[in-house]
Amino acid sequence: MSQPTLFLSAAPEVRLTRAFEAPFANFLATARTCYSSKGVIPDVEINDRWIGLAKSLYQAGHHTTLQHAQFQFSLANVSRHFIWSFLHSHPFYNSEQVSQRYVPLKGEALSRYRSAVERQMKEYRQLIELLTPVTEDAYFDRFPGRRANAEKYAKEIQKRAQEIARYVLPIGTFAYLYHTVSGITLLRYARLCEQVDTTSETKLVVQAMVDALLEHDPAYETILEEPLPLDSTPEHSFLSTRNGDGERRRTFRSEFDRDLDGRLSQLVDYGARNEEVLADAVREVLGEPKAALSDDEAISLVFDPQLNPLLGEALNLTTHAKLTRALYHPHYTFRKRLSHAGDSQDQRHRMTPGSRPALTAHITGEPDYVIPRLVLEDGRTEAAYRESMERTWEDITAVRAAGASTEFAEYLLPNGVAIRFTESADLLNLFHKHAMRLCYNAQEEIWQASLEEAQQVAAVNPRIGRHLVPPCTVRFRAGHRPICPEGTRFCGERVWNLEVDAFTRRI
Repeated sequence: MSQPTLFLSAAPEVRLTRAFEAPFANFLATARTCYSSKGVIPDVEINDRWIGLAKSLYQAGHHTTLQHAQFQFSLANVSRHFIWSFLHSHPFYNSEQVSQRYVPLKGEALSRYRSAVERQMKEYRQLIELLTPVTEDAYFDRFPGRRANAEKYAKEIQKRAQEIARYVLPIGTFAYLYHTVSGITLLRYARLCEQVDTTSETKLVVQAMVDALLEHDPAYETILEEPLPLDSTPEHSFLSTRNGDGERRRTFRSEFDRDLDGRLSQLVDYGARNEEVLADAVREVLGEPKAALSDDEAISLVFDPQLNPLLGEALNLTTHAKLTRALYHPHYTFRKRLSHAGDSQDQRHRMTPGSRPALTAHITGEPDYVIPRLVLEDGRTEAAYRESMERTWEDITAVRAAGASTEFAEYLLPNGVAIRFTESADLLNLFHKHAMRLCYNAQEEIWQASLEEAQQVAAVNPRIGRHLVPPCTVRFRAGHRPICPEGTRFCGERVWNLEVDAFTRRI
């Protein structure tokens, strides 16, 4: 992770970098092809006749034709919170995100805001220093053979310390990224760009994206709708009738955390016949009766890498292969509590969707944050971490008192702020997620949550749960080599020889 840079006065930068040459004409051509008896219809020159067709198709909800055209944007000076709350809150996008910086204010509020950010930056650097010894110890505990050449691994150790220290940095930290969406997703952005979270920033960035689209192809103006007003959204309509009573929010958080029973992720619902439904689906694909293929045999055939080696392929083939599509039918639902930083990674698994909160509706004047486990190993580090978090909530209160809106003050919330939500997954996509995130190289929180999920699934569906394992274990069972697909990034543990219940790690 690169070192964050302090940047307090920058507007979002939006640039359309790649697009279909004539996207709106392609929308019309694909629509006309659906009803053509003469084969595929090529793009046509747009005139009033075709504009009428476009409006008719749009109003009728025939929107798949708008998915063909793709638009790639480069975005800079957008907050990590905006990315979490809006850009990555749905499955229909692709992003490649890099680096971090910070957000603008004015007057006395700006002065206090600037002071708070500078303090967070300073404490981030101090935490890296405090974390380095315990991180170094944990690193060489995993890689004892590397201790003799400790200086060679200093940068690797520092990166791991930085990953933990960043929890005290604000969610208003800027990022830059490539973000690619289809035409229909961009139109949805435009319609729903006023949100209870990061309202001003969202509207500003989306308007710039729309402006770039219209400059590239003005014909989209014919079907572009005005944004749905903020006061027409159900979240705002409900929250505006409440007074932000901290007691209700504290009660909610207490109830939620109690239900987690000490876990990061708690299994709260699953199909009553998950294993039987999976076995039935396998038999249906193959046309086999129960007498010829038992439940145990059917589940093993689709889900045991020894019998189905495509599960160990580097290229995820499960969505496209006939037999593994049977894994869509078993379902699991989890309640989760992760940090903003941890959930920003969890969220990228778009096919295990969650109902994430309007964060502003969860915040009270009291600190509410996640503590990384390595921080708890050293008393000085833990004390410094807790003190930084306490000061951050004090600064948020002070920035609001100085005249800043809640929206801007909450950009100071730390990456470690707790996010509470429910997430559901079908087995096909849960398997893929766990194969990625049970790897010992995965970020600590998402690894721990995935471990808890795999263990809980195994408790209720043992014939399924025993196959929720890291990528090296899948590859080992499938007979693929090398066993670890990470190459020089090998975690240092022969994880494929361990049962999931024996998994443990410090870093």
